[in-house]
Amino acid sequence: MMSRLDALRSFLRSKRIGIMLVGKPVNVRYFSGFTGDSTILLITHDRQILITDGRYDDQARLECPSFEIVKHETGLMRETAAQLKSIGIRLIGVEGNFLTVDALNALQKFLPDWIFKPLTLDGLRQIKDADEIERIRRACAIADRAFAEVLNYIRAGVREIEIAARLEYLMRQYGSERAAFETIVASGLNGSYPHARASTKVIANGEFVTMDFGAVFEGYHSDMTRTVMVGRATDEQRRIYEAVLNAQLIGLKEIRAGVSGRYVDKKAREALNAAGLEKNFTHGLGHGVGLEIHEEPRLSKFSACGELKPNMIVTDEPGVYIVGLGGVRIEDTVLVTSDGAKPLTHSPKILIELN
Repeated sequence: MMSRLDALRSFLRSKRIGIMLVGKPVNVRYFSGFTGDSTILLITHDRQILITDGRYDDQARLECPSFEIVKHETGLMRETAAQLKSIGIRLIGVEGNFLTVDALNALQKFLPDWIFKPLTLDGLRQIKDADEIERIRRACAIADRAFAEVLNYIRAGVREIEIAARLEYLMRQYGSERAAFETIVASGLNGSYPHARASTKVIANGEFVTMDFGAVFEGYHSDMTRTVMVGRATDEQRRIYEAVLNAQLIGLKEIRAGVSGRYVDKKAREALNAAGLEKNFTHGLGHGVGLEIHEEPRLSKFSACGELKPNMIVTDEPGVYIVGLGGVRIEDTVLVTSDGAKPLTHSPKILIELN
């Protein structure tokens, strides 16, 4: 954790901020190791304080041995304000993309002469260390195992929600803490919605079934999408599937350290354009994965990532969505290396036709 705190302190020095208030749970965990909730960190250049309540007092001491642990008795914001007042630094960094208006108003009420400057810390989590990569790898392996088994359950007559439930059960059985997000199972016409929710729709022969799901291992997420066919694919369905797979493989070829998020998205998009399907690709190519299912960096037309770096982890997930026909998406979780992309999800991507 000290290397992460060192990076945070370096970031604060670059912003000329002497103290940071951290409250976003994933960032609390990232910088301290604490896995509870309702907690705030105060990080200065020479101190690190964790403020929590009686439920987590012992847990915090166990998980965060390098932190000063403060148990609040009169409310989290009141105790945070008291600690800030005792430290005396009046320019305070806060997570502007997380701190609520009510929480900020409470702090300003207790500390009317203090200045709160919004900062975003999420970017500090983009490059993963060896432990993080291993946890994501383990989450990916759980999802791969669940996918291999759920194929035995997919057939005409089964409802989307039954497949989603089976996937989530299998991932829990194989070691996932929970589903990484609400599992997507979209069949037939529902596949034309990129984020369709699993419904009571009954799957029929001749339909694609798109499954977007992930596991969580020790707090870290995986993200994978596979599209399979129930029955035999038509020539048009096969053409669409092969176009998406080609774009996904081009994404894998182009993902490497040194290129921008916009560049990788552009190359995959060009492949779909050559197949006459670019207009049906309605989202970015990918996103970062870690303690959150959607993190920086992004791979999209609007990506702010000017340069991918080794040990970033991103998704590669082109899709085609056609109203009145359905959709296809294929996704891997991918480790960025100096030599290229290393997929962490290994389930087959050839078109699977299930009888």
